[in-house]
Amino acid sequence: MDDGRRRRGEGPQVNRVPRCLVFDAGVVMSNIRRSSSLLRRFLCWSEVQSSRTASCSSSLFLPDSDVGLVLKSQSTDVFQNLALEDWIDTNVDLQQRGVLLLWRNRPAVVIGRHQNPWTECNLPAMRRMGIPVARRRSGGGTVFHDLGNLNLTFFASKKEYDRRRNLKVVTEALRRVRPGLDVQATERFDILLNGHLKISGTASRLSRKSSYHHCTLLHSADRSALSAVLRPSCAGIHSNATPSVPSPVANLLDHAPTLQWEELLDGLVHQYNTEFGLSSASSLVDPMDESTFPDISRMEKELRSWDWTFGKTPKFSVQTQLELTDSSARCSAQLDMEVKNGLIQSCDLHVPADWLPARLSGELATSLVGERFCPQRAAAGVAALQRAESDELQSRLHILCDAVMSAMG
Repeated sequence: MDDGRRRRGEGPQVNRVPRCLVFDAGVVMSNIRRSSSLLRRFLCWSEVQSSRTASCSSSLFLPDSDVGLVLKSQSTDVFQNLALEDWIDTNVDLQQRGVLLLWRNRPAVVIGRHQNPWTECNLPAMRRMGIPVARRRSGGGTVFHDLGNLNLTFFASKKEYDRRRNLKVVTEALRRVRPGLDVQATERFDILLNGHLKISGTASRLSRKSSYHHCTLLHSADRSALSAVLRPSCAGIHSNATPSVPSPVANLLDHAPTLQWEELLDGLVHQYNTEFGLSSASSLVDPMDESTFPDISRMEKELRSWDWTFGKTPKFSVQTQLELTDSSARCSAQLDMEVKNGLIQSCDLHVPADWLPARLSGELATSLVGERFCPQRAAAGVAALQRAESDELQSRLHILCDAVMSAMG
């Protein structure tokens, strides 16, 4: 789901994210009760056990043949919305009925299942800006989300999986609400505006019987923030992880300045019903409602974890040069690392012996093995080593440690 990336020369003005409505400013209890009622017609689950697990029974309640399900998430938390996707994929019977989920997030970077976060996003900048990184369960590339970006997830059986048909829903809806827009789906299952500006990217996940295809739609995203965060954290990484493909991007609002959220959402729901012969009204849902989505908090917790976000990164190596400078000398050192499951498997530091004794650079390298490839954790692991040395060596060891930590993003 690669939204287009890395517009150079624009600053990280996250506070310029457009002020947008969530989906409905005033959510009333009748809407919530109606949402739960509609949803339960599609779902089955056993009672939640003390272990906090839920499972589907062998048969499901299905709606009438002319009724579908369109859900709008009330949450703008990326982990809650990704958990909702996982929950629907796991618990809803998609063999005879599809579901369309519409959702938006506060600023976040979302990487594909097989990607490396250190090569895809600027982690130090994101920490300063308070922007989280999340790994989704589908493949594809890295995207920046904010409230100016709409996410659409099309759920169906594996047999009915059809990305081209889903994208037709989006392009036809856009042509319907703004006939002058030139929008086309590509062979890569992106959507381009005016033949070259990317407004939508795609990713998908296929299970044994079910599938989902999700895509983005840039309405009024903060492109300066996108440019600031979608760039590598670390130099010298070598990996087989899936790389993102940079593309020039645009917002719909740049070319259709009067297009409001309500009009866009209504157009998409109408076109979904038209394309699939349904009569679905949209329903608001709260992803953290355990009475409707049993065990979803456990799924959310897993998506938030370091072990999932960083530990699932495919094995990679780091070969990079470190520049070391103190008040009396300057030199270059070489860092070589192997990282698996987010943990440092091996580390070699080649530092000129006249700048720092080989014993100390070797001890530093050894102390890092087994630690997370993470500057905070690695720094804690070498603190004791720094304190044990004389002032001059301690100062140079500190400089070397800072250089290694910086190389980790």
